[in-house]
Amino acid sequence: MNTSRRTLLRAAGVGLSLPVLESFGATSLKASPKRMIAINQDLGFIPRLFFPETSGKNYAPSPYLEKLAPYREQFTVFSGLSHLGVDGGHRADKTFLTGAPHPGRASFRNSISLDQVMASELGHETRFRSLSLGINDSRSLSYTQSGVEIPTIQSAADLYKKMFLQGDRKAMEEQLDRLRRKRSILDVVMGQSSDLSRRVNATDRERIDQFQTAVRSLERRLTEAQAWEARPRPRVDEILPDYPSDKKRFFEMARMMNDMSRLAFQTDSTRVITLFLGGVGTPGVSLADGRTIGGYHNLSHHGKDEVKLDQLKEIETAQMELFGEFLGDLKAVEETDGSLLDNTMVLYGCHMGDANIHNNSNLPIILAGGGFRHGQHLAFNPHNNTPLCNVFVSMLQKMGIESDQFSSSTGTLTGLV
Repeated sequence: MNTSRRTLLRAAGVGLSLPVLESFGATSLKASPKRMIAINQDLGFIPRLFFPETSGKNYAPSPYLEKLAPYREQFTVFSGLSHLGVDGGHRADKTFLTGAPHPGRASFRNSISLDQVMASELGHETRFRSLSLGINDSRSLSYTQSGVEIPTIQSAADLYKKMFLQGDRKAMEEQLDRLRRKRSILDVVMGQSSDLSRRVNATDRERIDQFQTAVRSLERRLTEAQAWEARPRPRVDEILPDYPSDKKRFFEMARMMNDMSRLAFQTDSTRVITLFLGGVGTPGVSLADGRTIGGYHNLSHHGKDEVKLDQLKEIETAQMELFGEFLGDLKAVEETDGSLLDNTMVLYGCHMGDANIHNNSNLPIILAGGGFRHGQHLAFNPHNNTPLCNVFVSMLQKMGIESDQFSSSTGTLTGLV
């Protein structure tokens, strides 16, 4: 039988990956694409419950890492990593994927985030160059080349509609007309800036060149959007999620966002996602047993109060359990050359090493999947930290992007590849 899996997918009208079927010549199928999702757990973890006391392949898991035991060989836990020169406590969230120094200063200017470097190289291959998601907080992990924050999608229901609901013909034509109008406006702007460039000094001319580069990038994105708008969206069996409005239902929100992220990868709607789990904006947290504890932010500043620590431990344990559930969901999706987890880099961590004291060193970081050498605790100097950006360079290279430098990096990360 000479039926390809791609043909089978089209015939079924389904955008999801089917199981690998030897009868259909699975051994000759094209390699699965590489993906990346970066998840920031806003308020971090109690360090002594997160970091293992021993290192290497035979490390003894910490209480929190025990919740990830089924996936031990699919992830690496790090200690002794941070962004060099990054301070400012909570404000360091905006540099989690950029590494730009001193985010707390009034003069701070951000730089491009890891996900957007990937999106600029690979984004043209999917309907969405990248997806920036958030829960209970409008803050984003994603920043453009010029350091501008990319707004987040705050509802799993909105994300579902964006990815899978096809508008009628009239709605599609209206959207295409809007895209065409935007392009015509950009044409005028480019003409005016080119005319101005001939009448200014060298410094201003350089600024205009930077502006025109950004406009050309936007033009390319609008052209891509026009092409994708005319294509049918993928069909999925999952129904529109009933996304809660109560901020205390934090874990329900996070689970739905995880599910939508998995679907985005399965349908190849995007290959790059960021997800900000906003703890500061979460007034309390409803747990699986029906109790509500919190507020979350207040508990993170526990001052070593045992009652607060116990409640915070419950929330953070649930965070790790949910992360383990997400890894399991990715691992359960079979692709032509491994699982979805094998082909997806999952970066999980926080911009604070200890939220109780607003510390920005020794960050809690896990990297799962993506084809790296895992099953280990890579421990670096806790007082003279290794740049987290070294991990980012390794990730860029694994994504197939030729790069040996990102922000404060000094190379790739020893022991990861």
